[in-house]
Amino acid sequence: MGEDKKQGPNLVKLKYVKVGYHYMISHAMYLLLLPLLQILLTVDLTLLYNDHLKSNLPSVAACSALTALLATLYFTTRPRRVYLVDFACYKPGEEVMCSKEMFMDQSRRAGCFTEENLEFQRKILERSGLGQKTYFPEALLRVPADPCMAEARKEAEMVMFGAIDELLAKTGVKAKDIGILVVNCSLFNPTPSLSAMVVNHYKMRGNVLSYNLGGMGCSAGLISIDLAKQLLQVHSNSYAMVVSMENITLNWYFGNNRSMLVSNCIFRMGGAAILLSNRPSERRRAKYQLIHTVRTHKGADDRSYGCVFQEEDDSKRVGVALSKDVMAVAGEALKTNITTLGPLVLPMSEQLLFFLTLVARKVFKMQIKPYIPDFKLAFEHFCIHAGGRAVLDELEKNLDLTHWQMEPSRMTLYRFGNTSSSSLWYELAYTEAKGRIRRGDRTWQIAFGSGFKCNSAVWRALRNVDPAKEKNPWMDEIADFPVKLPN
Repeated sequence: MGEDKKQGPNLVKLKYVKVGYHYMISHAMYLLLLPLLQILLTVDLTLLYNDHLKSNLPSVAACSALTALLATLYFTTRPRRVYLVDFACYKPGEEVMCSKEMFMDQSRRAGCFTEENLEFQRKILERSGLGQKTYFPEALLRVPADPCMAEARKEAEMVMFGAIDELLAKTGVKAKDIGILVVNCSLFNPTPSLSAMVVNHYKMRGNVLSYNLGGMGCSAGLISIDLAKQLLQVHSNSYAMVVSMENITLNWYFGNNRSMLVSNCIFRMGGAAILLSNRPSERRRAKYQLIHTVRTHKGADDRSYGCVFQEEDDSKRVGVALSKDVMAVAGEALKTNITTLGPLVLPMSEQLLFFLTLVARKVFKMQIKPYIPDFKLAFEHFCIHAGGRAVLDELEKNLDLTHWQMEPSRMTLYRFGNTSSSSLWYELAYTEAKGRIRRGDRTWQIAFGSGFKCNSAVWRALRNVDPAKEKNPWMDEIADFPVKLPN
């Protein structure tokens, strides 16, 4: 992912382009049926008003039957539209706000880190892109720290219920009206599950379809969105709620393996709740329509599978190790994902240039540079997972994005830290708070996660979002952003 943009990706494979065009053609089938239906209907009407109706009865019957068949096929097989009614991001209280100095003080008080590794954490923290107002679990701010199951449940309840309460208040939807529930949290998976915790707290109905996704990393939020979308294709007239979060209380690393200490420095507390629906009546008030989801999984490759790995260190302390290959692996996953996504979203001119260059290189073996499509022509807004400053720097360079387009991701990392799968929603909330969302705008959410995975979601705004009418975690301080970040 660190290669120069002019060099282009060297892992673009024809099979991924084929997948992208397959998706595009599959969706185009429904559009092609419409003019065909219109033609057949015109033929029917012409025959019905023909002076020789009796002699054309077999033709009329055949055309009518074919029209009815195609109409039935179209209306029964077309995908249901999925709307994002609204979403909410949890903003903790000031009592759990954690400055860089406080973080380092807590690390020293833990009494388990060597002086060399304390200095290592300080340097990582300074270069991470995090600011002074991120949030940490209450149990880890105590002296001494008190990580335990009860405190982890307390953190989960605070984050999940805080986000859900705000979402239900914003939408006016009752918990018993929700038919599908998807909760994702990678590292904390108690029994009963987090989804069961939500069902119990809100007394949701007995036939709610609940799912709990664990161990899927920072990209699990978009996996949850894709799962909810698939379920909404099957269950008509439904609401689906997605809750994305991570839990830190039991997952702060107390050892001295440097590859595991990086996670300590960048992950912070946060979460989001999203309400989706396939009800046609919700289109009028919904904010966005889900246009595409594209999922890429590189887990078949051993290097990709092991680059983010939860394991014990030499002293039997559990942590998440980040290998030196993580940036290269992320780059490969990104290339595969955007190669599949490109045919779905890029203007035809960009697709043609990309395709002709690809054919020239792969088929005719011409020694020319690959053409890198301009994704700025496909999207107005970009929400890139705030995994760390280095990740954002590489994506800004490789996708040739502007500082303005990277602003939501960088400011989210600065203000809230890496909140794992929920970071994309803090970024979208930032864009809304800035008054940037206009009707018809397209937003690209893209996230990376262990496994290794790269997932994308594309949304189209159904209306202008008025920041004066919004309630989100940025509203009381949005005037202070963007801030100037140190080099």
